[in-house]
Amino acid sequence: MAKGNFEISNLIGPLMLRLPLGLIFMAHGSQKLLGLFGGQGLTGTLKSFEEKMGIPPIFTLLAILAEFGGGFGILTGFLTRLSAAGIAGVMLVAIYKVHWVNGFFLNSACLAGRGHGIEYNVALLGMALYLLIAGGGRWCLDRLVFKG
Repeated sequence: MAKGNFEISNLIGPLMLRLPLGLIFMAHGSQKLLGLFGGQGLTGTLKSFEEKMGIPPIFTLLAILAEFGGGFGILTGFLTRLSAAGIAGVMLVAIYKVHWVNGFFLNSACLAGRGHGIEYNVALLGMALYLLIAGGGRWCLDRLVFKG
């Protein structure tokens, strides 16, 4: 790869991961926290996670904070590594508690009674782990706030 192309990919590569990952998690977090996009809202999510998956309310609150707050952090590049760590944790729990039993692939035919496998979660986990290791890149608030 030419030096110019390498420099361009370093400039925009992390941003190209941050934008979709941040939007995805802000949307999912807003379902759980605010009831937007057909979500249950905070009360419904707390009840559902405890009854269906046995997740205590404090851990559900932490997951919601990781999704909504972490999504915002990833999107803006503020506290990027902390936000990515939270999102990675949520994805590991989702893989273990929800999707593992359904195998690897998504239920692309949306067959009734069959959930999605882990492939989407693995992709999101990989994006989060990259940002955890590499940080938010050149165009992020972390660089402005922490002068790094």
